[in-house]
Amino acid sequence: MNFRHLDLNLLRVLAAIYRTGSVTAAGQQLALSQPATSNALARLREFFGDELFVRSPRGLHPTRTAQRIAPAVIAHLQALEATVLSAEAFDPASSRVHWRLSLSDLGEILFLPPLAQVLRSEALLCQVSNVAVAAEQVASSLEARDIDIAIGILQPGHGGIASETLFRERFVGITAREWTPPVGRAGKTLDAKQLAGAALAVATPTATVHGSVDARLKQLKLADRAVLHVRHFGALPELVTRTDLLAIVPRMFAESLQRYDVRIWELPGVAPAYEVRMLWHPSANGDAAHAWLRGVLQRLFRRRERGRGAPRMTPGQSSAVLPRTGPVTGRP
Repeated sequence: MNFRHLDLNLLRVLAAIYRTGSVTAAGQQLALSQPATSNALARLREFFGDELFVRSPRGLHPTRTAQRIAPAVIAHLQALEATVLSAEAFDPASSRVHWRLSLSDLGEILFLPPLAQVLRSEALLCQVSNVAVAAEQVASSLEARDIDIAIGILQPGHGGIASETLFRERFVGITAREWTPPVGRAGKTLDAKQLAGAALAVATPTATVHGSVDARLKQLKLADRAVLHVRHFGALPELVTRTDLLAIVPRMFAESLQRYDVRIWELPGVAPAYEVRMLWHPSANGDAAHAWLRGVLQRLFRRRERGRGAPRMTPGQSSAVLPRTGPVTGRP
């Protein structure tokens, strides 16, 4: 007996005869003629060297060999059918899927709460994990299916990775409410000269490309004003409200700090702007569950540019009023 010589289509016939106890009924179930079904049974008998089914008053009765083989064949066929059909349909209300995202600590703060809100209302059985992946390893991790989607300030890396820009973001300054610039007038904006007199706090998380802030400060010869470097953006609100420091953060993060008594300062021509992208591997394009998740992320976070300011969004907002946004990849 050599499994490679077995026509796997014959296993469907085996399963159908086992379920129905009739060659005729099995053929009808499989849309085969009775002669074709009988021929398939003969080939099965030859391959297994066993009658498989014998006549009885109640129809065809399985032999011990058939009783041993058929239930396993039926279970595997059902699993294969479920796998094939899952690529065509996804019901968020009843499907069980575990997605792996790659977000920075700031991405967790900004993106996970609204996403979790949608999942808990539309996809209760689904799970999401955030997997820490360095920016330079995102493409290989997507290819290896270690992660499903990455969101942040990321570049695809090569043509084998799909990406979509969700929104364009810029950095702003945050300080304690009573803070005033050391020189010049206190308006809505700060210029390089005013920053030159301020003590700065900058987040430089690992596995991200937020080094763009440090690079810009060096260009403006303000690098020595960064007196405090932290690894996580979450530390900055408490720091600025307790000190005279000015922290440089993404606007989206600044606008989420409603529970802190902070003031937001525009930094035109000073702080860099960047694009937040969603990255995934093209092999997932045809996966209905993956497409659904991408659609949710687009619905939550894609936004169109509206003049100078970015639409306001806080992590706790309902998805019904969130600005339209698209897939994101990288680390905001």
